[in-house]
Amino acid sequence: MSKRLRSSEVCADCSGPDPSWASVNRGTFLCDECCSVHRSLGRHISQVRHLKHTPWPPTLLQMVETLYNNGANSIWEHSLLDPASIMSGRRKANPQDKVHPNKAEFIRAKYQMLAFVHRLPCRDDDSVTAKDLSKQLHSSVRTGNLETCLRLLSLGAQANFFHPEKGNTPLHVASKAGQILQAELLAVYGADPGTQDSSGKTPVDYARQGGHHELAERLVEIQYELTDRLAFYLCGRKPDHKNGQHFIIPQMADSSLDLSELAKAAKRKLQSLSNHLFEELAMDVYDEVDRRETDAVWLATQNHSALVTETTVVPFLPVNPEYSSTRNQGRQKLARFNAHEFATLVIDILSDAKRRQQGSSLSGSKDNVELILKTINNQHSVESQDNDQPDYDSVASDEDTDLETTASKANRQKSLDSDLSDGPVTVQEFMEVKNALVASEAKIQQLMKVNNNLSDELRIMQKKASRLEKQNSTPESDYDNTPNDMEPDGMGSSRKGRQRSMVWPGDGLVPDTAEPHVAPSPTLPSTEDVIRKTEQITKNIQELLRAAQENKHDSYIPCSERIHVAVTEMAALFPKKPKSDMVRTSLRLLTSSAYRLQSECKKTLPGDPSSPTDVQLVTQQVIQCAYDIAKAAKQLVTITTKENNN
Repeated sequence: MSKRLRSSEVCADCSGPDPSWASVNRGTFLCDECCSVHRSLGRHISQVRHLKHTPWPPTLLQMVETLYNNGANSIWEHSLLDPASIMSGRRKANPQDKVHPNKAEFIRAKYQMLAFVHRLPCRDDDSVTAKDLSKQLHSSVRTGNLETCLRLLSLGAQANFFHPEKGNTPLHVASKAGQILQAELLAVYGADPGTQDSSGKTPVDYARQGGHHELAERLVEIQYELTDRLAFYLCGRKPDHKNGQHFIIPQMADSSLDLSELAKAAKRKLQSLSNHLFEELAMDVYDEVDRRETDAVWLATQNHSALVTETTVVPFLPVNPEYSSTRNQGRQKLARFNAHEFATLVIDILSDAKRRQQGSSLSGSKDNVELILKTINNQHSVESQDNDQPDYDSVASDEDTDLETTASKANRQKSLDSDLSDGPVTVQEFMEVKNALVASEAKIQQLMKVNNNLSDELRIMQKKASRLEKQNSTPESDYDNTPNDMEPDGMGSSRKGRQRSMVWPGDGLVPDTAEPHVAPSPTLPSTEDVIRKTEQITKNIQELLRAAQENKHDSYIPCSERIHVAVTEMAALFPKKPKSDMVRTSLRLLTSSAYRLQSECKKTLPGDPSSPTDVQLVTQQVIQCAYDIAKAAKQLVTITTKENNN
């Protein structure tokens, strides 16, 4: 830190003395306890840095200090300053309050819910309000009044707003005026130094033309913040941008790994990603680098006997609601990469970022990789694009039963297993692992909600079963007049548009009013009995997933036992030796996954000698088992319905 903190400086959230952390995007200083909550919120809510043990660009630190000294905290606690709030019992946290739930609840309300921020009067057209705020920001950045700009940003002004009349962005204005601290604030909130104005000039161009050389150099650093941070993480050095060096590609100790066919195939796959998907991958890895580096600082600066507990640990990247569930799942799985695996991932991203920039500059394409290199802070201001799409690779439909799909799933599971090992991993195995993680169907959010398409299909099955039941008492000629929309192939057409989505059984599989009972096939149980057991299994799985989300590890075992009982009851419906290979395969997956689930849940017992140090790793395995159970149950519903209605 450029100077010692004054004794008057206190934590913005609980007023505790001697804050040692800062929230960069909130302009506040934090104590250790409050910082632990900020870290659990994720970088899209609060970007924390240690004031003394983290390297700071001087002007970035100056920007945060200026905001703090000019009362930036009053922006986030506006309504709490009203005497009426005190009368109503609303208050901020105290240093003596417990971290959980007192401080945590207050901090979440303050920064995540923005419960105390001054609200603008409601207007019919919200977009006009945001546009007006952005225009005010566009004018304000020419001055040194940082807190005014932060207030506008907190209300919804867009840092990358392109003024239709002026033909430029707020960062162009700040750069032309030489306002380096305003440029820092705008960059934190997503402004892109590479954006061109209507005349084709960037903020860097304006800074250089105005003689603001320090600002111009800083804007270039911000533009390459992502790749600079990745390179520094591996080798402790940054490129010399002044002399035209914009990338450092660290070398692996075992360079022979790059010669393997697997390495070449993985590199081709990485190169085949669109710029948008490559940017997302690079941003996710940047966030994981930040988490790991902050963890190292955190563990090195805390009183381990008092403060470092399970509640203050951030074992993987917190969920960002602006991202798809697939992307969030893939981001969290990055924590499972060991140091060697993660280093190879970082190196390949750096190599391909350099390749993309060079390729773009040669072709003159406007869609160049500098969009990828903009500061990672852009994430929190950019809305997720196409949340229903997969992250990096398309995911096969559950209905695929051909040999190629079966082999693909087997390879994916093999990759997952290798990800858990501590043995040596080839340079490019990370891509296999990454694809497996991204394509992993063990997604908490999708387990927690019922897939509407599946529910519709099951209702169609039940209606068809009801119709066939009625047709049993009618002449065969009438039976032949069954409408085509009730044929099994009719449902197949409804799946064509969702082959990339995941299908999960859940609540609502059986209507409140029971359909007429269908006579089962001689070898299979009735469809309704199977559906009823599937619903019971699903509800138990949802209880387990809620426990996982709330870190209630002591609930794992009772939940797994209830799931095992439900699975046993469902398996008992079927004959011991079914004639159908598909039924045997699904039953085997159902029962073996239930046994494996119990085994994994027992690992959370404190006295279990096999209990691992990484409870989150166990949780991931528990979720995978739960998915396998749900998938097997769903397959049995589909098979039983088709067989009974043939």
